[in-house]
Amino acid sequence: MSVDSMSGLEVMSAIATGKIPHPNMAETITMKAVSVKKGGVVFEAQADERHTNPLGGVHGGFAATVLDSVTGCAVHTMLEAGQGYGTIELNVKMLRPVPKAARLRAEGQVVSMTRSLGVSEGKLIDEKGRLLAMATATCMLTTVKG
Repeated sequence: MSVDSMSGLEVMSAIATGKIPHPNMAETITMKAVSVKKGGVVFEAQADERHTNPLGGVHGGFAATVLDSVTGCAVHTMLEAGQGYGTIELNVKMLRPVPKAARLRAEGQVVSMTRSLGVSEGKLIDEKGRLLAMATATCMLTTVKG
């Protein structure tokens, strides 16, 4: 299975179903795609001791990385084979502390797509449905050279 010939939706769907392995980053920042549709993705994420700051809380970079991933992957679902993307702007708002060892839900949704830019938004939600962090992202669309 060659990702070069697959649309972004096909790639993300294959990752969510296990036909393609999750990227290595998903092991560093523990997350996995669990639901994929055109223009949107849902990930599960879980912070652990590896993700703490000097005070013992979960580092803000954990939420930022998860939100960068779901916002970018939402844009990815909109791309044709041979297209790529890169985040050029990420705006994250931390609203509550991220708990350790809790199953979190991260949702990404496309807001706007043009020929050169994809704009998306993301939410990080705890097991009780509380919003922990939110983000908007702008991704530059590119042509991948084969």
